[in-house]
Amino acid sequence: MSPIGVTWAGVAINTVLGAGKISAGVMFHSQSILADGIHSLSDLITDFAVLLGLRVSRRPADEDHPFGHLRVSTLTALFVGAMLVIAAAWIAYEAVTTLRARNDDVDAMVPLAVALVSIASKETLYQITRIIGRRSGDPAIMANAWHHRTDAFSSIAVAVGLSAVMIGGPQWAFLDHVVALVLATFLVWVGVQTIRSASSELVDRAPDEKTLAGIREAISRTDGVRDFHAMRARQVGGKVSMDVHVMVNPDLTVKQGHDIASRVEASVRNNSERVIGVTVHIEPERRGPDY
Repeated sequence: MSPIGVTWAGVAINTVLGAGKISAGVMFHSQSILADGIHSLSDLITDFAVLLGLRVSRRPADEDHPFGHLRVSTLTALFVGAMLVIAAAWIAYEAVTTLRARNDDVDAMVPLAVALVSIASKETLYQITRIIGRRSGDPAIMANAWHHRTDAFSSIAVAVGLSAVMIGGPQWAFLDHVVALVLATFLVWVGVQTIRSASSELVDRAPDEKTLAGIREAISRTDGVRDFHAMRARQVGGKVSMDVHVMVNPDLTVKQGHDIASRVEASVRNNSERVIGVTVHIEPERRGPDY
């Protein structure tokens, strides 16, 4: 499944779950499942934001954006991270403000079943989206995967509260709020990490050391490369753009030097699918103090 395909799947699932939860909340007098349904529908905002980000980020370079539009994916991840924090704040607010609410008239059976379906479906959607996000390297897809999990977490809190009402009576419904606060705290941490990761790309942070080591190895083993230096790499929309100065035999022709540069580029790209741009500067190898 493609990043766009899994995001559209999220749109469909969030629409169905949102409508089902809201209907169950109204018909069976469950405020917790009703609030959870509103949360599910709010996920549609991030789904459509990701779809828009995917569409724009894939546009080719143009006169106004000579390096392409991959930064749009980074901005989308930043937005989704902020939405994660907002969703966590909403869950915590609801947990605190409804702590004293009575649940005497709640018919918990159907809302509980809906909550369990939500947990299973959104956790499955999270796992699939995370796999596709890792495969594509798109930070917006990874962030949206976690946003799917927020819905699963909020449904867990709802299920705990409704189960407590069914088993022990309304006086045990406070467990819903306790679980919700714990999950909200975790979601804030995830949201902050997502924002931090996206922000680091906006300031041209280097990729991880494993990626850099693979790039160095690919350059070193390229035929014709005597040495290299001044290698720089930065993350762009989950991908990597880089440049490097390669030292070659000073007696080579311009064409031979160009061929080596092409081989370096091909070697680096073959080493990592994340690398989308390689600029190679050819320099003569230093042979003595006069160079």
